[in-house]
Amino acid sequence: MKALKMTVVAVAVAAAVGGAYSFGQLQTSAGPQVVPPVAAAQNAAPLGSSVALPDMRGIIASNAPAVVNISVSGTRKTSVGVPQIDPDDPFYQFFRRFGGQIPQGKTPVQGQGSGFIVSPEGTILTNAHVVEDADEVTVKLSDKREFKAKVLGADKASDVAVLKIDAKGLPVVRIGASAPTQVGEWVLAIGSPFGFESSASAGIVSAKSRSLPDGSYVPFIQTDVAVNPGNSGGPLFNMNGEVIGINSQIYSRSGGYQGLSFAIPIEVAMNVERQIATTGKVQRGKLGVSIQEVNQALADTFGLAKPAGGLVSSVEKGGPAAKAGIEPGDVIIGIDGKAVNSAGELPAAVALKNPGESTRLQIWRKGRSQDIEVKVGSFNDEKVAAVETPSVDKGRLGVAVRPLTPEEKRQADVSAGLLVEQAGGSAAKAGIQPGDIILSVNGQTVGTADQLRSAIANAGKKAAILVERNESRIFVPVDLG
Repeated sequence: MKALKMTVVAVAVAAAVGGAYSFGQLQTSAGPQVVPPVAAAQNAAPLGSSVALPDMRGIIASNAPAVVNISVSGTRKTSVGVPQIDPDDPFYQFFRRFGGQIPQGKTPVQGQGSGFIVSPEGTILTNAHVVEDADEVTVKLSDKREFKAKVLGADKASDVAVLKIDAKGLPVVRIGASAPTQVGEWVLAIGSPFGFESSASAGIVSAKSRSLPDGSYVPFIQTDVAVNPGNSGGPLFNMNGEVIGINSQIYSRSGGYQGLSFAIPIEVAMNVERQIATTGKVQRGKLGVSIQEVNQALADTFGLAKPAGGLVSSVEKGGPAAKAGIEPGDVIIGIDGKAVNSAGELPAAVALKNPGESTRLQIWRKGRSQDIEVKVGSFNDEKVAAVETPSVDKGRLGVAVRPLTPEEKRQADVSAGLLVEQAGGSAAKAGIQPGDIILSVNGQTVGTADQLRSAIANAGKKAAILVERNESRIFVPVDLG
């Protein structure tokens, strides 16, 4: 069956004067959304028994006054295409150079989202994408009062923005913690989907620490709560009436809810809020490594009991990890005594550290674990290598290679390596392709074809081959048979 490609859609509604406009990649819905009934608990119950579903009326009554509707207005530069021009026309080269576009000024745009009040003095949290490029932000309370809001700061990396309105004695939400939340727990969202203010929807936590293909370091909470355009920036509550996340994104083909929604953990959001409120900027810790998920094949290759942790595929020269002795091929399985179950958990944990702070990493190297102390640096982007799980098959490696030229070594910033010119057999089936640069086999650097053959001969049935592709490094597990 052919796989369908999904798109991460930022949930914010926007409409332009004279036409539709979106701050994200949204599509309008032609009809009302139908939310499937939640019956999991009933289906799981034995025949003849009754299972009480949670009563959320108290949570809604207590917290709805602290959830706000956010309207934004701004302008967007527009241009129109230029018709075909004869190459002999004097203006041909002009239009060709400037992309065939004529600036036409600016078009007014409007958008909506949600937010929630975290201090009686008018501090509000929402998504950064809700207020992106906004010239004016208006906050509407549940009692219909409206205020012009000031954007104190917006952090694109976490998609969290902090707003301030001139008001006192406002109702506030209770801040909880997402860490103790377990998959299967009931959760509740309040927001303004499609502009319908103070709308509540409920579901369960589907997964935790989700890494999305948007490059974010955030370990998202996945739920099946009905979240639609306009819910962006609204709170996600647990059954104690505490906020555990900010509704941020959905996975959708149509732009509307299709059973997958994602929330930013409240710990991430409150860390951003504290820093913006005190310093006006956001700083995060950084290791200076590229990491990738550990699948079963890699776990077998490195001798791990199970697929877990973050596999270091490259180390930034002169970075914090390099100074501490972290090497490519190390698997980071813990940080400050807490297990790292997936690669997506590591960047978030490190980002919460202050630059200059020391942290203890538990790593797996050459069949045993050890602790390494690292002084955290300042975050730019903790790069996570995204790769599909390679297919593997039995057989020889099956590559035609040549040593790198001095210029290729300089461009790749390596001292040795082999350029793959042809790939077949086990290598091709594992995902290695022409143009890849093979750097090492099971930690052994290879710079000649003989070194590669020797390393493969000594690798046994499995090999972890470090390759560089498109300026990124990644380990590829190969089943050699």
